Amino acid sequence: MNRILELREKRAKAWEAAKAFLDTKRGTDGLVSADDTATYDKMEADVVALGKEIDRLEKQEALDRELSKPLNTPLTGKPAVPGMETKTGRASDEYKAGMLQALRSNFRQVSNVLQEGVDTDGGYLVPVEYDDRLIQGLKEENIFRKLATRITTSGEHKINIAATTPAAAWIDEGAALTFGDATFAQILLDAHKLHVAVKVTEELLYDNAFNLESHILDQFTKALSNAEEDAFLNGDGQGKPLGIFAATGGGQIGVTTSGASITADEVLNLIYALKRPYRKEAVFITNDQTLAVLRKLKDGNGAYIWQPSYQAGEPDKLAGYSIYTSAFVSTIAPGVPVMAFGDFSYYNIGDRGSRSFAQLKELYAGNGMIGYVAKERVDGKLVLPEAVQILKMKA
Repeated sequence: MNRILELREKRAKAWEAAKAFLDTKRGTDGLVSADDTATYDKMEADVVALGKEIDRLEKQEALDRELSKPLNTPLTGKPAVPGMETKTGRASDEYKAGMLQALRSNFRQVSNVLQEGVDTDGGYLVPVEYDDRLIQGLKEENIFRKLATRITTSGEHKINIAATTPAAAWIDEGAALTFGDATFAQILLDAHKLHVAVKVTEELLYDNAFNLESHILDQFTKALSNAEEDAFLNGDGQGKPLGIFAATGGGQIGVTTSGASITADEVLNLIYALKRPYRKEAVFITNDQTLAVLRKLKDGNGAYIWQPSYQAGEPDKLAGYSIYTSAFVSTIAPGVPVMAFGDFSYYNIGDRGSRSFAQLKELYAGNGMIGYVAKERVDGKLVLPEAVQILKMKA
C-alpha cells in the first residue's frame, strides 16, 4: 500500500514539473522548440508509465485479497427462503406472537413489539398477517367483495361521474358550430363504522391448547361479512353503505312482473333492459328460494333456461349468465325486488384505513369473561345506476 502511495506522489510531482517546463520553454510566439518538445514528451511518457505501474500494483493487491479468502464460509444466520421477504413492524412474527400472548394474559404481559400497534383507545391494531387473513375471509364469505370494485381511502373519496355527454349535429358548410356544456356529478364515499364484539371466558384464554386465534378471527369474519353484504344489497345510506336495492341511489327497476311469480320472458326482458356494454361482465344476484323458481323456467321450446355448472368453483348460469345467491336478497313477495342483473364492478366499496382490535377487560370482569371488539370503517355506493337492472315483483 505504501509503495502505491509513493508512486502516486511521484506521478503528481512529475506531472507538475512537466507542465512547468512547458510553460517556461514557450517563446514569444507561443511555440516550443524541437529539443524542448522532445524533452517534454519524455517527461509526459514518464508520467504515463508511472500510472500504468500504479494500475498493476492495485490489481495485484485486489487479486491477493480475493485469493486470501477462505474457500468455505460457515453459516452464521438462518438460511433465507427464496422469494420470502423479511417481515417487519406489524407483519413480524414477534408482533404476532406478542399479540397472542397479550390476549392470553389479559394484556398484562405486553412486550415492546406490541408498542407499535397501540392506538389512542388502548387497543391494538391487528397485525398485518391477521388483517390479510380477515380480508381473505370476507372475500370468501361475501359475494359482493368478489364482484364490486374495492378502494382503500384515507379520507372522503370523491368519484367523478359524467352527467352529460356531447351530441353530434349536422351543419351546413360554413355554418356556425353549436356548443354544449359538459357537466359532471360527484359521488362521495364516506366511512361508516362497523364493529363486532365477542366474549370469551378467562379459562379459555389460559388454555394454550385451544386455537384462540382461529376462533376469534372466524367469528369476526362471519359477523363482518354478513353485515357488509346486507348493507351492500339493502343499505339505505343512513349510517351504513347504500345498497343496490335502495329505492334512491340503487339500481334501476328494469322489469316488474305481471303476476305473483317470475316467467322466462321476464328474465329475458331483464337481461335486455341492461345496456349492451354492461352485459359483457353482467351477472345475476338473487335469493336461494327465488333460484328454486328460476331453475324450473323453460323457454318456448320447452328447454330449461337454467344451465348447471360442470366445473368446480364456477357458478351456475341462467340464460348464459353467471348467477350468485345471497341470503340477504328478498324472497318472492308482492312489491319487493327479488333479483338484480348487471355489472357490479360499478359498485364501489371504500375501505377506510386498517381494522382495529381492542380488549374490554373491566366490562365483563364480574362474570369472569373478557370482551374483544373488532372495528372497521367502510362505505359503498353504486356509481352508475344504469349498470344494474332490478326485477321487482308486482305489488
